[in-house]
Amino acid sequence: MDDTILMTLEELAAASGAEIISSSQYPPRGITSVCIDSREVRPGALFVALEGSVQDGHSFAAQAFEAGAAAAFVCRDALNSSLYKLRETAGRFGAVLLAVPDTLRALQDAARVYLEKFPGLVRIGITGSSGKTTVKEIAAAMVGTERKTVMNPGNLNSETGLPLAVFSVRDFHEVGIFEMGMNRFGEMEELAAILKPRIALITNIGTAHIGILGTKDAIAKEKKSVFSQFSGTETALIPAYDEYAQYLAEDIDGKVVYFGPGEMREFQGATDLGLQGMEMIWEGSPVRFGLPGQYNLLNALAAAAIAREVPVSAEAIRRGLESVRPLFGRSEIISGPVTIIRDCYNANPEAVLEALSFADSVPWKGRRIYVIGSMLELGDYSVPAHEKIGEALASSGADAVYFFGEETGPAVEAFRRSAVSGQAEKAAVFYSGDMDELSRMLKGYVREGDLVLLKGSRGTALERLTDVLSLSPAEQKGACPSVS
Repeated sequence: MDDTILMTLEELAAASGAEIISSSQYPPRGITSVCIDSREVRPGALFVALEGSVQDGHSFAAQAFEAGAAAAFVCRDALNSSLYKLRETAGRFGAVLLAVPDTLRALQDAARVYLEKFPGLVRIGITGSSGKTTVKEIAAAMVGTERKTVMNPGNLNSETGLPLAVFSVRDFHEVGIFEMGMNRFGEMEELAAILKPRIALITNIGTAHIGILGTKDAIAKEKKSVFSQFSGTETALIPAYDEYAQYLAEDIDGKVVYFGPGEMREFQGATDLGLQGMEMIWEGSPVRFGLPGQYNLLNALAAAAIAREVPVSAEAIRRGLESVRPLFGRSEIISGPVTIIRDCYNANPEAVLEALSFADSVPWKGRRIYVIGSMLELGDYSVPAHEKIGEALASSGADAVYFFGEETGPAVEAFRRSAVSGQAEKAAVFYSGDMDELSRMLKGYVREGDLVLLKGSRGTALERLTDVLSLSPAEQKGACPSVS
């Protein structure tokens, strides 16, 4: 276990404006880790008591001290009369309270100051409507072959996730690669103030979170805030193929570099290998890249753009490309009697259309069955967005389409309208809001040799269908279901 002191109590107090409250005769020198879940507290940790819409972290502070937390960020106003009692609890375990006006802000300020301990760290920020995690993983695979690299675990990319992630930086790290997500106005600027990236990349501008931000223009403006901490020497990496490329590149206080096919002389093309990915030509040498689909080619080029700027060698880029494997729910290919494209970690309209295009493009002798879950967080845009998906499915190569989730109702209706008007050659479609019912229908319909696409937002958890689809499928010929 790493018992390195990350920050002393005095440093934490100075960074956050905290009042140190202690009844312990021998308070700790500092903290060795940071967490917001009392179940994950290790001895020496800083526990951050966040006030959520469902639970209040202050209710778990005593549990955190019992588990060995050295200190806790607590909200002075939230505790009121219970502050004295919690101080005594902390004192019994040799811990201290760090009382602040806002525990989330305190966490963010502490993370910002912590990063200032590493002036030589090449800080890289990645944002965009989709592809952030994949680009981060590919870039880390490339850069990590030559430089000591740290990155967000999983997708810790939010207003709480990013500050938690930066506490994983250590003295020996040379490069830090961090994805940065947002779902409200002003959040990206806050994250940029924490990370102060030396290199910042935007993958694309789409409609993810449009239900909160309202328009794509607003999304583009918010994403562009990743460059807000630039001071003349930093590099902005812009997707040349995106409709917002020109806007994103305007008024940047630093160097602007475009990436994408046609923008990178090192990239000389790619041969599509279907479910097996592709073979890319990088600086004249063939490279096998295991992630399938045109969208993953763009992700690979985004990662390569980062690697060039760090910089690392062409060989490091090639080795990184060859080593990458699909992450859970992101372009996973599960082979068996039924082949599954498990791409259901998340979904927005652009990502669903890309998934349909890829599934249609795969050479396949058997049937194609597309299972489409609700796209969430679209707000007023939800109905037209789902209608667009329904129309696209009607003209796709699917032999059967299964819609799952209440929000997909407009997609079903759009599919049916297209079928009636003669635009759809195949009109096999089923809708359900119940996972058990959907599982039964698929189990009775799917047979050996089928290709099944699973695509939906995280909240639909379509990966639950994997076991059903992985069982020996029915040998009998499936009967096309009808709309229910």
